[in-house]
Amino acid sequence: MHAFIARMLSRLVKEPRIDVVFPDGSLQSVGKGSTPTFRMRIADRPTELQLALDPELALGEAVMEGRVVVERGSLYDLLDVLVAGVARNRPTAWRALATLRTSVRRFQQHNTLGWARRNVAHHYDLKSEFFRLFLDEDMQYSCAYFPTPQTSLAEAQIAKKRHIMAKLAIRPGHEVLDIGSGWGGLGLTIARETGANVTGVTLSQEQLAVAKERAAAAGLPVDFRLQDYRDVPERFDRIVSVGMFEHVGVGYYRTFFRKVAELLKEDGVALIHTIGRCSPPGATNPFIAKYIFPGGYIPAMSEVTAAIEHEGLIISDVEVLRLHYAETLKAWRERFLARRTEAVAMYDERFARMWEFYLAASEASFRHDDLVVFQFQLTKRLDTLPMTRGYMEQPQ
Repeated sequence: MHAFIARMLSRLVKEPRIDVVFPDGSLQSVGKGSTPTFRMRIADRPTELQLALDPELALGEAVMEGRVVVERGSLYDLLDVLVAGVARNRPTAWRALATLRTSVRRFQQHNTLGWARRNVAHHYDLKSEFFRLFLDEDMQYSCAYFPTPQTSLAEAQIAKKRHIMAKLAIRPGHEVLDIGSGWGGLGLTIARETGANVTGVTLSQEQLAVAKERAAAAGLPVDFRLQDYRDVPERFDRIVSVGMFEHVGVGYYRTFFRKVAELLKEDGVALIHTIGRCSPPGATNPFIAKYIFPGGYIPAMSEVTAAIEHEGLIISDVEVLRLHYAETLKAWRERFLARRTEAVAMYDERFARMWEFYLAASEASFRHDDLVVFQFQLTKRLDTLPMTRGYMEQPQ
């Protein structure tokens, strides 16, 4: 088994050098260099076997359980090297497992109203105080927008909200629906800066409580509800959804866009902001699916556009944000590590290791693999918005 794991790593890592300490104390090195940049220890033989059979799932689980320990270098830097290697040369066994997972993904992403509530609660009903450890003050839990490399996380989240609002061309008095309204930051910003009336819907009890408290304190025309988007009855001038489409479920894409078309007025505009993959359709990373976002899936553009086209909506603009989420995750990861002891106190060491792995692996994936962010602007008529994109431009 030692030799198999070493061969697998050597196909992924050409440099730098990584030393792997196996359960029997033996050491094997992969990559170039006279001095190891990284040193990782595998605690026991069952872990060794799991890493050989299903490394995408087993590595995260082993780090979380303390059965794989990075003894030299940081977890992020090691994952950065490994993810970059996988992106360049994905092993045949990994491709076979991905094909299998893709074939059964519709069963894993069954997303009735009941399952949707359970999946949301698993992640978003963690304590709001936990998310405050690493998010910006407005608690934006989605990809920020970095006009320059020097832009801070808080500034980039403000830029993201204004970028979206500009694309929506919101006017005073507009009725705006925010699908997946989180802790309320986007809805409150829209109401404050545009004079629109905002309805926000979420399935997270924890997020709703914070959003309602913030709305009451701000005195703004924002109505936050515990409601599935499929149950919203009104019609709206503008619809926005940021970071929610990843939870819709691959079998429910037409349902989602059919509802958007039903809720959108004839001269309305919708903006859907979602993580996407710049490769063909695939499957959710097994560690993320099991521990972080059950029922979640990152769509290919072809899957989204096909669903939109069938439901009578016009794709009036598409933007692909590259590397913005990598920078967002870097900021979250650094802020999380700076307050890691507080996360352990709220939950436990296993939980903190799980979240560090999630943030680090996600950042590496957005830097090296096929992950990006899509912003789809949708209308019902060709003449709803100006013919050129100048109205989207915002001063930086």
